[in-house]
Amino acid sequence: QVQLVESGGGLVQAGGSLRLSCAASGSTFGISGIGWYRQAPGEQRDLVAQISSGGITNYADSVKGRFTISRDTAKNTVYLQMNSLKPEDTAVYYCRVTRLGVYHYWGQGTQVTVST
Repeated sequence: QVQLVESGGGLVQAGGSLRLSCAASGSTFGISGIGWYRQAPGEQRDLVAQISSGGITNYADSVKGRFTISRDTAKNTVYLQMNSLKPEDTAVYYCRVTRLGVYHYWGQGTQVTVST
């Protein structure tokens, strides 16, 4: 099992920045892909950004150029730096870890609210 603890969410004005963190513990051996997803009320959960074990990143078109995903392997932590935030970025943000290419684990989510 892998436990994920997310932090860093909050309320910010449009144009502001936040950095989310996702710390993994437990059976972290074999963790490959790590991703950030978000879900707004009444919407499906969508991929925001992901990073592979080799450091290859992928972003949703809506956040390209504004968000940056990174990972600290030694700390088993992944970050999502969010700049130039927009009201449409408001959502609950979830971290998801893939282990051994098969098992997926989700964090509890952290709320991000961007005001106008």
